[in-house]
Parts: sequence; structure tokens; C-alpha cells
Amino acid sequence: MTDPVAEVGAVAAVFREEYGRAVSVVLRTTGDLGLAEDAVQEAFAAAAERWPAEGMPEQPGAWIITTARHRAVDRFRREAARGEKEAQAALARWDTEPEDETFGDDRLKLLFVCCHPALAMPARVALALRVLGGLTTAQIAAAFLVSEPTMGQRISRAKAKVRDTGIPYRVPSAAELPDRLAGVLAVIYLVYNEGYSADLGAPVERSGLCAEAIRLARMLSQLMPFEPEAEGLLALMLLSESRRAARSGPSGFLVPLAEQDRSQWDAGLIVEGLALVRRSLRRGSPGPYLVQAAIQAVHSSATSAAETDWKRIARLYELLATVAPGPVVELNRAVAVGEVEGADAALRIVDGLGLAGYHVFHAVRADLLRRVGRTEEAADEYEIAAKFAPGEGERKWLTERRHGLAAAP
Repeated sequence: MTDPVAEVGAVAAVFREEYGRAVSVVLRTTGDLGLAEDAVQEAFAAAAERWPAEGMPEQPGAWIITTARHRAVDRFRREAARGEKEAQAALARWDTEPEDETFGDDRLKLLFVCCHPALAMPARVALALRVLGGLTTAQIAAAFLVSEPTMGQRISRAKAKVRDTGIPYRVPSAAELPDRLAGVLAVIYLVYNEGYSADLGAPVERSGLCAEAIRLARMLSQLMPFEPEAEGLLALMLLSESRRAARSGPSGFLVPLAEQDRSQWDAGLIVEGLALVRRSLRRGSPGPYLVQAAIQAVHSSATSAAETDWKRIARLYELLATVAPGPVVELNRAVAVGEVEGADAALRIVDGLGLAGYHVFHAVRADLLRRVGRTEEAADEYEIAAKFAPGEGERKWLTERRHGLAAAP
């Protein structure tokens, strides 16, 4: 007898692993991105109904793709503008269209399709996160710090433009790749960040995204081996990933970087990440991902929190602010300034940032207020930070910090 609860969890696991690939394969069949995504979602809905009773098929990914393909062909037949001949043509494309091995992976190919230069940059990134990672509109809106309705409209317009302008599902030529690189890098970075927050209690659907982002970044670096930003992004994620085992305690609480047991860090990932940073920096003109990787390299090279070279980190954040200015960069620069010049200097930077509702902003401000003795204000900021934190582990840690302030004499 099958376990219905286990089977529901199995559907979620297959969704995490196969959603993007299924959309890309069905898109190759239909040429219609909206139709491909709808068909895959219908296939997963069917799996959620059938698998708990019938058990999971031996090849669940193939089951999803086959079911989605038939749902797409059924849609062709139902719509007045499409007839039986076009439906059969879609089936013929499925059976005869050769695989293009330029990328070696349908998901990376789909990523470049979504990042077509005909779409505005925010729309490229949002659309790719939606169809590649299966993220909800709410999750994508949170990543962009915009409202959910605004993001929903942005994604809908992007899908309509893909459909109406006939953006093809094909591998870009070598000359076209640089124009799409910025959007591709941004998507991979945000996919990783979504998975990174999931490790501490965010929805399970996001917990496999880190590995997927690193896999895509490795393939992208192989595709464009002389592109420093591609290597920089891979290095950034590898160095962050090296700390996975030390990021949370036994109870699921967040463990801040300064308090982590560095013996738990993955030395192999650190060595690989540091080598990528050194090699890419020798090429000159570092972009935002490479600068962020260099910052992480400083943290990873320190044998203890006390030995961290905060002056160097502060200088790197100054460089980052010139190549990628923005309030989040300033917030991180303020943390480094706080270590070098003191909490008062950092507060002067933080208080000028319009990041209300961003949990990291409130957490940083709470810590700075605590350090200057403004305890009641710090407690309020910790409470706000916990309210907006994306994962349960962070909420627990922030709440504990607030309670610690209340218990202090």
C-alpha cells in the first residue's frame, strides 16, 4: 500500500527537480511558452491526484513531460485557431526534432530564451525565475522588493511579448550570447539566493535551488570560459555554499558568520572558489559578481572572525558601490564600516536607506542600535526583522536576539 503523505512529498520533490526541464522540453515541442508552462502545471496537478493512489512511476520526470505534452496537444485541438494538422505537427516535432547540444541542457537553453534582449531586463529575470525555477509570483516579488500585483503584471507582459513577437526557442549564436549574459547571471544569482534562504525553514519547494544554480553556473562558465563575471558568479556561490553545514544550529537557528564553526566549512569548495576569484581578477575590470566573490574570498581566507580583514572588505564594498550602486550594497557596506569605524558611523549610512520591510535592513539596524546602547529601539527593529524574515530559522534567531535584549540588565 502506498503512503499518500509520502507520495505528495514525492510530487513536490519531482517538481523541484523537473519543473524547469519539463517546461523547456514542452516549449521545444509547442513553441508557445505560456502553453508549455500551463501544460506542465496541469501535469503536476494530475500527478498530485494520481500518484498517492497509484504510486510513483519508475521515471517520474518522463511521466510529467509525456503528460504535459499530451495536455499541450489537447489545448491545440481545443482552440479554434489551431486544428488537427497543427496538433499533429507538434507531435511530429517532438518525435523528430534533433537535440541541439550547444548547451547540453534544456534548462540552460530556456534560460537564454527568457533573457532575450527584446524583453526589458527586470522582465527577463522575473520570467526566467517563473518558468525555470517554478517560483511563485510572491517569491519573485520578494526577491525584487516589489508588490506581488506589480510582479504579476510584469510576468504576464513578458509572456505576452514572447508569444506575440515570436521569440524563438533556439540556441543564440556566439555573437548573441553577450547581450543575454547579464540577465542570465541575474537569474542564476536570484535562484541561488532563493535556495539559500530555504535552507533555514523556507518552503521545501525552494530547497533544491542552490544545487541547480551552481550546476547552471558551471555550464555557463564552460560555455563562456573567458567571461570574468560568469566565473565570478560561480565563485561567489561556491564560497557561500562552503558554509552550508555551519549556517544553522541543532535547533534550526541561524548561526551568523562571525559565530560559525569554521572547521565545518567545506575546504574543497573554498579552494575552488578562491582559485576562480584569483584567475578572474587577473583579467581586470571586475563586475559586481566578481567583486562580491572577492568579498566572500576575504571572509573565507580568515581563520577566525577576529582575523577578518574588514578594511579590505570595506574597500571592496566601495568598489561594488561604483559598479553596482544601490541601497542593498550600501547596507552591506555599512556593516563593514561598522567594523572599521564603529556602529555610529554605520548607523549614519543605514538611516539614510529606504529599505523598510527588508528583513536584513532591520536586522542590521537592530544590531547597530544595540551596540550604541539604544536597546529599546533595537528590540523594535529585531521584531520587525523577524516579521519579514523569509525562513523560520532566521525568525527564530531574530526573536531570540530580541528576547536577549529584554532579559539583559
